[in-house]
Amino acid sequence: QVQLVESGGGLVQAGGSLRLSCAASGNIFNILGWYRQAPGKQRELVAAITIGGAPNYGDSVKGRFTISRDNSKSTVYLQMDSLKPEDTAVYYCNAKKLPTMSSGYLEVWGQGTLVTVSS
Repeated sequence: QVQLVESGGGLVQAGGSLRLSCAASGNIFNILGWYRQAPGKQRELVAAITIGGAPNYGDSVKGRFTISRDNSKSTVYLQMDSLKPEDTAVYYCNAKKLPTMSSGYLEVWGQGTLVTVSS
């Protein structure tokens, strides 16, 4: 069974830090990442990382957030520093498995974890 289990959300003051974790099970995913959705806004990419360790960041978090993954644990982490009130959102873990000769494309979403940054 394919599943993503997120943890680490919560309330933090502006300028503070939080670390999100997402454990993937049931498959090996080429790309693990985080998206977020604030009230009234579209879901946007926060950061993603390939199985080889190449990261990609949304413009609004570059220099403040760091994504990493532990392939031995099938877990992706998002270290969030210098948090701002505008970072307040539900953060969703995302996993993508690219198609191969024997299997098709697979994309899975986590249930979401709320991050609230107070001013």
